[in-house]
Amino acid sequence: MGVVTAPKQDRSRATRQRLLEAAVACLAEHGWAGSTVAVVAERAGVSRGAAQHHFPTREDLFTAAVEYVAEERSAALRGLFAGGPAARPAVVGALVDLYTGTLFRAALQLWVAASNEEQLRPRVTELEARVGRETHRIAVELLGADESRPGVRETVQGLLDMARGLGLANVLTDDTARRARVLAQWSRLIDTALDA
Repeated sequence: MGVVTAPKQDRSRATRQRLLEAAVACLAEHGWAGSTVAVVAERAGVSRGAAQHHFPTREDLFTAAVEYVAEERSAALRGLFAGGPAARPAVVGALVDLYTGTLFRAALQLWVAASNEEQLRPRVTELEARVGRETHRIAVELLGADESRPGVRETVQGLLDMARGLGLANVLTDDTARRARVLAQWSRLIDTALDA
């Protein structure tokens, strides 16, 4: 009997993953207002009923989607530096990249929606806090930062806040050239602060 259910579970997992990826892409491209369960289901190639089986509400779908991709990005970031602490400029660049792609655009749409949607706000706030803590942990590990030293925690958090700001600037216009100069400066500042 277990042999019969495994392919069904695999199909269910694959459907869920397609829905999550489609939801993130829709949020990033169309924003909250243009991203309905029906639009996501169509993009994922599944029925609306199948989508609602996996995610009973729109809020369930989109918060799960951003969480899923955040976890994937965290895993990818760790994979880039599987050996532990790495060259700081590379780590700084990889951390900033987290805030300049599709995930950040999708998360930004969720933040804006949560500011106006009472039922969405607590879920997005909790999700953002969890993603923020995980990103901070990864940054500390990859930078080889000793947070027992005064100011180091704030330095790492400042780097992540700066990365988020660069991500916001990139939403409206391609900010690549300016971002490269800012990253070079921040890498020097991080080295000075963490090695002092």
